[in-house]
Amino acid sequence: MKTAYIALGSNLDVPAKHIEQALEDLAQLPESNLVACSNWYKTEAIGGPANQPDYINAACCLSTALDPGLLLQELQAIEQQHGRLRLEHWGPRTLDLDIIWYQDIACQDPLLTLPHPRAHQRAFVLQPLLDLNAEFPLQGHSLSHWRQQLHDQRIEQISLA
Repeated sequence: MKTAYIALGSNLDVPAKHIEQALEDLAQLPESNLVACSNWYKTEAIGGPANQPDYINAACCLSTALDPGLLLQELQAIEQQHGRLRLEHWGPRTLDLDIIWYQDIACQDPLLTLPHPRAHQRAFVLQPLLDLNAEFPLQGHSLSHWRQQLHDQRIEQISLA
């Protein structure tokens, strides 16, 4: 089994329901176990079209025997079940699931780049990852290092109650 970190985000329909259901779906993946989930955060959209609704973001740690390509296929199937439409780059979405890191794998493929090439530039990825593993290195530095560089990106922990 390998460890993988997955980022979750949603800003359409009822984002909290999409994140909650996605976590349940991730827990049911074949040959995988959901190890841990971060706190949830409300964040502004980064990039893409202006005036998007705020996102709800989280991250989870999976233990999986699926190779990265198969894991990506499973994540995209979950996105499809949630009505994900890919109409515009970085546009609003019902559900976004990204593999941020996969143990012992670095690749640059047109379909999947690992580790995720922009994770260190996004507080909405870094903060949830910090909840899961504060010592985790990404792009040659600690998550804390990268998070300090992004102090201007608004992120607010939310309560699930």
